[in-house]
Amino acid sequence: MFPATVPLQSALGGIIGFVTVIFLLLAIALVYSSVVIIRPYQKGAYTVLGTYRGVLDQGIHFIYPFVSDVTRFDMRTQTLDVPRQEAITRDNSPVTADAVVYIKVMDPKKAFLEVDNYERAVSNLAQTTLRAVLGDMELDDTLNKRGEINARIRKELDEPTDEWGVRVESVEVREVNPSKDVQQAMEQQTSAERKRRAMILEAQGERRSAIETAEGDKQSNIIRAQGEKQSQILEAQGDAISTVLRAKSAESMGERAVIDKGMETLAEIGQGESTKFVLPQELTSLVGRYGKHLQGSDVKENGHTLDALDFDDETREMLGLDDIEEILGQIDEEAQVDVEAMEEEAQKIKHGEDSGVDNADDVIEEMDAEFEGGSQTDVAGGPDDTAQPSEVDKDSQS
Repeated sequence: MFPATVPLQSALGGIIGFVTVIFLLLAIALVYSSVVIIRPYQKGAYTVLGTYRGVLDQGIHFIYPFVSDVTRFDMRTQTLDVPRQEAITRDNSPVTADAVVYIKVMDPKKAFLEVDNYERAVSNLAQTTLRAVLGDMELDDTLNKRGEINARIRKELDEPTDEWGVRVESVEVREVNPSKDVQQAMEQQTSAERKRRAMILEAQGERRSAIETAEGDKQSNIIRAQGEKQSQILEAQGDAISTVLRAKSAESMGERAVIDKGMETLAEIGQGESTKFVLPQELTSLVGRYGKHLQGSDVKENGHTLDALDFDDETREMLGLDDIEEILGQIDEEAQVDVEAMEEEAQKIKHGEDSGVDNADDVIEEMDAEFEGGSQTDVAGGPDDTAQPSEVDKDSQS
């Protein structure tokens, strides 16, 4: 009896162990299917036996096991790659382009109920929209107006994606490539354009260089002309002063000749028989001055002799000694002024300012007028009286 009960107990123990394991597994499965964890960046669409029950937020949720279903939606911004698309532009040029679309789920209920796999739907819609936008533009616009392409694609995607509970945040076209033949033509065009610009820049540089050279020659000629002009003015001034000095020397020598001739005439008159004769006042004045210069002194009425003098004021005025020193001083001053003026004019020309120099003829005329006025005063010598005869007694003269 006892040997038969041992196998039975062993079989019952095995069955009880198996059932225990089954129940343990069922408990684990029950707990696993009845607990749902929603992450912070997710939301879940909750259904029970095919009936939509709502949206589960983040955290731990207990649901009906085995008959419930939760579809999770990532609420973060997602990136969708749009495969490379081929399109024909308005001007019949083939191009290829790809893009990136940034989307975000705004309404999990619509994304769950209104569209099947919203990511694939948005990607397919972006592909067709990209081809349509490129086909509505010319080749140059597709290459240059990336911002306009992005804005148009986003605008085309906004309306249908709003019904799906998805918002298109941004669209970026990464590359737009024309065909190889078009690329070669564009490269040739770009090369020709660069050559044209290089030739234009070179021509502008040569033109600028020629202008600068001409401007430098112009300034050099102006400075050279100014120097020659000043040299001619100084030379003319020197000739005028030399002429005045020669004229004064001739006047002095002529006056001395008149005095000598007058003395000879007086000697001849003294040898004549007449007791009275008439002499011009200028002759007596000249004879008096000549006598004073020969003696080097002057005699007063009381018979005393004054100190001898080299030249009195009247004689210096007649010979023009004071005027010579003044004229030489004026020459030095005017030469210095002319040199300074030439330096100032050169600086003005160097800095591009307007400059002007007085006409040489006007300067010479002014100098001639000054010298003529001075020479008239010097030639007059003494008082401007007319010649009046005076009677001199021969006996008194003797």
